[in-house]
Amino acid sequence: MVEARPAVLTVSALRFLAGVVLSMPVTGPADPLKVAQGAAAWVLSIFAIYLFNGANDVAEDRINGSTRPIAWGALDPRSATCVAAAAAALALGATLDLPAPMTAIVGANLVLGYLYSGPPAPLKESSCATVAVLVVSGLLSYLGGFTIASGGQAVAAPTELLVFAALSVGWMTLVGVPAKDLSDCEGDAAAGRRTIVVTRGAGAATWFMSVSASLLVVGVFAAVALLGAALLGVALAALAGAVSVIGAARVRSGWTERRQQRRPYRAFMVTQHLVHITALISGI
Repeated sequence: MVEARPAVLTVSALRFLAGVVLSMPVTGPADPLKVAQGAAAWVLSIFAIYLFNGANDVAEDRINGSTRPIAWGALDPRSATCVAAAAAALALGATLDLPAPMTAIVGANLVLGYLYSGPPAPLKESSCATVAVLVVSGLLSYLGGFTIASGGQAVAAPTELLVFAALSVGWMTLVGVPAKDLSDCEGDAAAGRRTIVVTRGAGAATWFMSVSASLLVVGVFAAVALLGAALLGVALAALAGAVSVIGAARVRSGWTERRQQRRPYRAFMVTQHLVHITALISGI
């Protein structure tokens, strides 16, 4: 479980649940059992992806000083791959009596996960491909929640769901990616990955991350004011998160320990949780 990153699994579940809750003004109340089953299927797919990724990132993780089990030898990569395959099968099996699109959504996410980390040409070697994978996977999480809420019926998604999904995916890719790359630069460079930190330096990455966070906050406030999206609480949570991320990035200079270098990423991750929990409370 540690290798699959509990914080990531939690926010993955929150994304799916936000997709359900923000759909209900259009779809009506969702079946709680179907919601729980769909969430389990989705989280199992994320668990499988992250475990498989860890099994294929051993060299880079060790260079970066990762303390996850595979990197420091407490978990055999081949065993982790077998568990990931079993989790992927369980994820697909959990969708069998859900609306048919849910099987395709979980299957597509698993395919993306394999293409990201697996041979012969892992997409993680390219920054653009990495962003593309995150965008699609992020959107699939909200689509999964919408599918469960709608029972697979063709209905228009509410404005709140569309705005929130755009905010969240933008936050993951434009803020989360450079924040994570700050502490993974050495391993990424050794693996030949051309991240923004490797190619342009930490200063450029923190500038990009800070500007992106600011623009995303402006965007969600604009959606509240101009489109009437009922997301004021989410906008305020995003503002608090952006201030936190920008503050962490500004004091990054001179840090040498990986624990210190990961502060912007931790601020990014906490903000993800805060924004999603706010959306769930507001929606409910």
